[in-house]
Amino acid sequence: MAEAAVEEVAEEGAGEKKPKNPIVLIIVGVVGLLVILASTVVGTLFLTGFFNPKPVDPEHAEAAADAHGGKGAGGKDAKDGKPGKKTKESPELQRFEYTYLQIEREFLVNLSGSKKVMSVQLAVMTHYDERVFENVKKHEFALRSVIMDVMRQTQEADLVKPDFRKELGAKIRDAINTLLEKYEDFGGIEDVYFTNFIVQ
Repeated sequence: MAEAAVEEVAEEGAGEKKPKNPIVLIIVGVVGLLVILASTVVGTLFLTGFFNPKPVDPEHAEAAADAHGGKGAGGKDAKDGKPGKKTKESPELQRFEYTYLQIEREFLVNLSGSKKVMSVQLAVMTHYDERVFENVKKHEFALRSVIMDVMRQTQEADLVKPDFRKELGAKIRDAINTLLEKYEDFGGIEDVYFTNFIVQ
């Protein structure tokens, strides 16, 4: 009879499954939830382009390349091949370096409607790299022609205006940039200066 009782207890124990520990179920559920959440976040970032390479800001790229001995500001702009701005180091802020080019031969023209002659020598200024001046030298003959065309429009009455030279310099600068943009897709001349100016 004791043996029969032991057999019944053994059969009952074999038929029943032990309930799992509730802490293990909670941990498995939390880990599963975290995996789903992380997958959702990574998938969303991937689809929105978060992991795509960032476009480089040309000004920061030039400064970084210059700081590491690269071409930097004097190098080619990666997007359009236009001359880059030349910078000079300053503790307070970034400043652009201005460079000048004296145009060797003088410009001699007759004033419009007058027997007077105007003779000038010019210097041009840019804060871009040396390619701007290379373009000026390359197209010197065409530039001389457009500069003289602008100067020929001057009348004797214009000479007495207070801002005459400033206005003439701005017109010449615009004419130079227009011609350079036509042939080189980039002007770059910031200002024109008269190094000699004679009317007689």
